[in-house]
Amino acid sequence: MKQYHVYGLGAALVDTEIEVTDDFLQTANIEKGLMTLVDEARQSELLELMKDHLVGSKRASGGSACNSIIAASYFGAKTYYSCKVANDENGQFFHHDTQAAGVNIQKDALPAGTTGKCLVMITPDAERTMNTFLGISETLDESQLDHEAIAQSEYLYLEGYLVTSPSGKAAAIKAREVAEKNKVKTSISLSDPGMVQFFSDGLKEMIGSQVDLIFCNKDEALGWTKTENIEQAAEKMKLSAKTFAITLGKEGALVFDGETLSRIEGNSVKAIDTNGAGDMFAGAFLYAITAGKTFPEAAVLANLAAAKVVSQYGPRLKPEQHEALKTN
Repeated sequence: MKQYHVYGLGAALVDTEIEVTDDFLQTANIEKGLMTLVDEARQSELLELMKDHLVGSKRASGGSACNSIIAASYFGAKTYYSCKVANDENGQFFHHDTQAAGVNIQKDALPAGTTGKCLVMITPDAERTMNTFLGISETLDESQLDHEAIAQSEYLYLEGYLVTSPSGKAAAIKAREVAEKNKVKTSISLSDPGMVQFFSDGLKEMIGSQVDLIFCNKDEALGWTKTENIEQAAEKMKLSAKTFAITLGKEGALVFDGETLSRIEGNSVKAIDTNGAGDMFAGAFLYAITAGKTFPEAAVLANLAAAKVVSQYGPRLKPEQHEALKTN
């Protein structure tokens, strides 16, 4: 019996979510719908521009893999998360917030520096646009890994965003190698169409010959496989992963369990904030398959959870909402 169901590795960020207009994105020269890396000065400039919007802003520990690990934990999985935050107010907040969600996290002394921050801008069409200052998480490296905890996990989960940092990418590759050596299943999220477009060679290094499970959305799947439609993408995805889950928004998901390709219906909801939908899907899915559910069963729960998260603000559900979804 393994100690953990899922071990996650990713960039640790403190998210501030703000409602903005399309006009604001154009005026501020921000590319809509993508994650863009910025320096701290640019982020401060944007905060100044948005100071009138900040009244309703919310703060939460975040980063793609962190959101997934917290979701898995709230559903009932035993989880461990490796990341890098600084000994500042945001870093202390991040540690407290993740541990409050039941996630095991390294207890090492925190280094001096600035914890990563992400501005999540939500437009009226529910699209999320992110400007991220990685801060100290850009220097995440192999020393943040807990080899014993990886070995004691059923799944390793990597976020594709790690590819943007040379040391982060190296840490992800090392984590995969440790997992493979200890017969731990490996999974990765492709994270963002921009990661697939601009960092595909690095993602291939992170994946190695083949991972056990890939999470991606339709745009990422088409970009990754360089195909024209989702059926072609699903066939070609088998070269990179033994199993996979492709999210299709309101149209549901396409999942492959190693033998059978299944189309899972989506859930009709009014989306107000798509931030965290893919992270929630991955977290719910990982919880379900490590709890003994089939891939189609896991995708049904993951679709429900993603639909619930897009129908409210923020990348997370309240703790009690997870239990309600499990009994749905």
